[in-house]
Amino acid sequence: MKLPFRTHSVIAALGLAGAALLLPAHAQIKIAMVIPTTGPLTQYGDMVKEGVNTAVELANAAGGVAGKKIELVAVDDACEPKQGPVAANRVVNGKIGYVVGPVCSGASIAAAPIYNNEGVVVVTPSATSPALTDGKNYHFVFRTIGRDDQQGPAAAKFIAEKVKPKKVAILHDKQSYGQGIASSVQADLKKAGIPVALFEGINAGDSDYSAVITKLKSAGVDFVYYGGYHPEMGLLLRQAGEQGLKVRMMGPEGVGNPEVNAIAGPAVEGMLVTLPADFSANPKNAAVVKAFQDKKRNASGAFQLTAFAATQAILEGIKAVGDNPAKVADHLHKATVETVLGPVSWNKQGDLNAFDFQVFEWHKDGSKTPAAK
Repeated sequence: MKLPFRTHSVIAALGLAGAALLLPAHAQIKIAMVIPTTGPLTQYGDMVKEGVNTAVELANAAGGVAGKKIELVAVDDACEPKQGPVAANRVVNGKIGYVVGPVCSGASIAAAPIYNNEGVVVVTPSATSPALTDGKNYHFVFRTIGRDDQQGPAAAKFIAEKVKPKKVAILHDKQSYGQGIASSVQADLKKAGIPVALFEGINAGDSDYSAVITKLKSAGVDFVYYGGYHPEMGLLLRQAGEQGLKVRMMGPEGVGNPEVNAIAGPAVEGMLVTLPADFSANPKNAAVVKAFQDKKRNASGAFQLTAFAATQAILEGIKAVGDNPAKVADHLHKATVETVLGPVSWNKQGDLNAFDFQVFEWHKDGSKTPAAK
């Protein structure tokens, strides 16, 4: 299926047309970015914003969609479940029919019923919890990222086949995303015959995890998997090093944030993380990557290109059937859309039919490389 815009033909115009982005006088189609602009997880919102902004700049430079320009509206949910419905109501009251986001699983789960009931097309580039879509029969909710029950097995397979630990501890932040991915990893490690000596929740936002580190030492574990986000992972890494616990740690894409380096310091070296494949390395995306670089944005982060793809999906739907969210949702359930992730399609509950998670090794300079072991 043809893209809603061809990036190679509009890159040259981007410098001229980029200045027109977000001018209300010319915008005729509104897309909300529901992202954390406050709270401890704003970096993930920044990643999504970079991807959406770049996609919309390119689309507007090419004349928009069906002759209409696109206006972006940022709506803050702080990645908090209690703020998810508040943000959703802001979108509905603003008569916005399309959303890229929400970013975090907990906020997505809390907000999804409102979006679905009000007929707002939602494409999240980052919420991975199966609970968002399982058994819900949502017609308007989609993802451009895989689920935890795809990511968890990828992590467990790497642990079992490459790391080969003798005894594993699994920690999580007691939240929908963190506990869900931790449970998935636990289940697959048990299938692989890897003993899980400790499965325990920690309190997100705490500043001292010395008690749990003492438990890890007492249990004699030689590998730790953490389900959650980078603030807690950074502290776990740093405090484990300070207390002489020399084990390797691994986490999901929620820990793959350069801010983890500032928290963990040198102890971050060698951290393992599952992330979407590095779609920025695909030569077919060279023009898109250049558009990111021209704006001093990073196309290789965890969610920039999944957010770009979410925007592409919405714009492709509008191009195909018009500016009608119900018809766009119908279209996406049937379509295969060409995106920076490759061709994507969805099952009846809005999950991708396939997605590629890979394991990377994180370094103290903030870079990452494909993990070998």
